Amino acid sequence: LVESWSFLDTVESNFRPLVVIELAKGTKEETIEWLTKRIVDKKANGGAQLLIKPMVTEDGVENIYLVGASHLRLLLGAEAVGLVKECSDNSMRTFTYSSRKTFKHFADDNHNFLTMAECQYIIKHELENLRAKNEKMIPGYPQAKLYPGKSIVRRLLTSGILVQIFPLHDREELKKLSHSWYGRVKVGYQPLDDIRCYFGETIALYFGFLEYFTFALIPMAVIGIPYYVFAWEDYDKYVMFATFNLLWSTVILEVWKRICAILTYRWGTLLMKRQFEEPRPGFHGVLGINPVTGREEPVYSSIKRQLRIYLVSLPFVCLCLYFSLYVMMIYFDLEQWALDYHKENESNFSSLMLYVPSIIYAVVIEIMNRIYRYAAEFLTSWENHRLESSYQNHLILKVLVFNFLNCFASLFYIAFVLFDMKLLRQSLATLLITSQILNQFAESLLPYWLQKRYNRRMKKRMCSKKTDMDLSLAEQVNMEKEMGTYLGTFDDYLELFLQFGYVSLFSCVYPLAAVFAVLNNITEIYSDALKMCRVYKRPFAEPTANIGVWQLAFETMSVISVVTNCILIGMSPQVDALFPDSKMDLVLTVALVEHLLLAIKFIMAFVIPDKPRDIQTKLAKLEFESLEALKQQ
Repeated sequence: LVESWSFLDTVESNFRPLVVIELAKGTKEETIEWLTKRIVDKKANGGAQLLIKPMVTEDGVENIYLVGASHLRLLLGAEAVGLVKECSDNSMRTFTYSSRKTFKHFADDNHNFLTMAECQYIIKHELENLRAKNEKMIPGYPQAKLYPGKSIVRRLLTSGILVQIFPLHDREELKKLSHSWYGRVKVGYQPLDDIRCYFGETIALYFGFLEYFTFALIPMAVIGIPYYVFAWEDYDKYVMFATFNLLWSTVILEVWKRICAILTYRWGTLLMKRQFEEPRPGFHGVLGINPVTGREEPVYSSIKRQLRIYLVSLPFVCLCLYFSLYVMMIYFDLEQWALDYHKENESNFSSLMLYVPSIIYAVVIEIMNRIYRYAAEFLTSWENHRLESSYQNHLILKVLVFNFLNCFASLFYIAFVLFDMKLLRQSLATLLITSQILNQFAESLLPYWLQKRYNRRMKKRMCSKKTDMDLSLAEQVNMEKEMGTYLGTFDDYLELFLQFGYVSLFSCVYPLAAVFAVLNNITEIYSDALKMCRVYKRPFAEPTANIGVWQLAFETMSVISVVTNCILIGMSPQVDALFPDSKMDLVLTVALVEHLLLAIKFIMAFVIPDKPRDIQTKLAKLEFESLEALKQQ
């Protein structure tokens, strides 16, 4: 590998732009010179050994740079990041440059061996790992301090010198993908392999989960319709409905693990070694040696991090939870006011007013969730986590706890303090439908409309300059740099998680919840596909082997839903009538049924294997081969 690096050229005739770097206008010449030198410099000198070209804009300012890499550089980068590719014998193996000939479709002149998304991921990885050596500051900006081990890209971003880094769209590929994905209304599966090749595994896995979750909700929706239409009040029928829902939710989450394993094995990410993750770009500390890898990287005391988490982050989250409960009590005051108003007036207007507090509360919940999200991101960043996975887990935990309480506290209060099933049904329906409408509008319709307006303006400007409407590279870069930035799958998973809560927590009270969830998800697939292809800049691909901490979040929700549904059925008048003498017998029976259902859930989770048998065999075979190879050495 070292020999390959030394032969690597930094000049290539067929330069292919993959990534765009936009610097602030008026960036000093010496800063640009230093940065381009670091990007082009050899790896041995602490550079990234990439190719970079300036792009002159309409007003003659050079603040946009196109980054590419030679074919050999990308192959060496693929080995450095541990990409897994398919071999000629159909097995999946970690790519190494020395054994490149054993991989399927590999040829020295085949520049499509790595997908464009993989090439862009490699370039991003190399740029993010450009770290300061002896520089004390960014040349030309004495206030932008550097110290050994600090990520250069991170410092340039925080200093406002670097505006953004983003991967370029491939217009032809995007057109093909758009047509097969959302270009025509059809009943069928999404082209997940094509999505993965274009956007990477994280986004493809989200769309795979969204599609699977929608199909999995259909049985719950179909069974829920007659319950709602015939307005059955018979508790034994609801017991059957709730039991089916609770066991079904376990089955769908366990089967998803198997589907996830099949997809990620095929994509090569199931085998990717993640334990030696590079430090995340935002991580800072004193330059030291990693005891595991022996590499030079920043080191930060874990005690300091724990102090920040427990003395600052935890109290802040608790304060926000208290505020959320305070807002909830205001909502109940409004609800009472609306009821009193309706009793006094008994008009059509007053009956409409009954829904107003719930709608206002649903909007307030969405606003609070979004404000809290920014605060949670700031705090988690400040905690200074070394790994991206650790950062994500802490952020998700903070946001989930708040969102769960914010969205469901009022429903728990209505169910278990006020014992008002009519109000519970009304609140659940209002919260679910309002949040779905707001999410669809805020996430897809509004950004799409704004982007369309901007594109029209850009096209008018281009038409006035020349007759040829074919997008040149400069025009493409100018259009894409103004597009919104996709902030990851976090909000999309969160939306599905909350939806799963509405469907499962109180399923025996509002059987139509699953119907609304299915309808929402069908439109969500199309609107999310549209926003990925038309509204946002292309995001960098991120390899992943599963949906991460979200799997645990969904499983936790399904356990909580067992408890809530058992208590709700136990509180119904029909069940109450079965135990006229002793309420203790009722409590014990409900507790017994709940424990029994939980036991069945855990047994099912244990019995259904996480990975299909053939994938388990392939993984075991690879492990055996690597052990044999070690013995021979």
